[in-house]
Amino acid sequence: MFNLASMTFVSAKTLFLLSAIVGSTNTLAQRGSASLSLTDQKGVALTDAVVTFSAVAKHPTELQENKAVIDQINKEFEPQVSVVQAGTAISFPNNDNILHHVYSFSKTKSFDLPLYAGTPSEPVVFDTPGLVTLGCNIHDWMRAYVVVVDTPFYEISNHNGSVEISDIPYGEYVLEVWHPRQRQPFKDTVNIDEGYSLNLEIATKPQLRSRRHSSGKGSRYKP
Repeated sequence: MFNLASMTFVSAKTLFLLSAIVGSTNTLAQRGSASLSLTDQKGVALTDAVVTFSAVAKHPTELQENKAVIDQINKEFEPQVSVVQAGTAISFPNNDNILHHVYSFSKTKSFDLPLYAGTPSEPVVFDTPGLVTLGCNIHDWMRAYVVVVDTPFYEISNHNGSVEISDIPYGEYVLEVWHPRQRQPFKDTVNIDEGYSLNLEIATKPQLRSRRHSSGKGSRYKP
């Protein structure tokens, strides 16, 4: 003979458990966004600042098989600032009608692409998080930077100093901002929910770059 009271209790308990599971799943699935506005100490919009959000409770992730390109156009690297996930293979095509010699002595990634035209047959894989500074052994004013990260939540500020990153799971993150001319590194722990926003001033140094040389008759390689 069935016990109606027992059945009612079991049904209520089952519904409670199902509700808890669904609620937990919804919480895990909730995603927010981040909006930042970056300026220097003079109130000028800060372009080419790298913004990253790294989860405090990290989970092991496999290296991403992404691809990127850093071109050489008019004797400059293009773009001059890049941010990629660890594991990204970067190609370095030379679209100038002269030779370039791309290199890096950075601990994060050291490599050397001797004098070449066109595109090297093999890209360079950036597999360790950190900062990589690029140069050209022929044209010493050429500089570029690659920030290698181990998070999928990153962006570079546009000409208005704005950064928009969406689809970030709710939770606690370490926010970092890097810029080639910043005086001090910026790092803070923040909580991402429906809509995180921040107006941030980054103190910068004056822009100092090697002067581009004019062509000389005795030059072996045209600068």
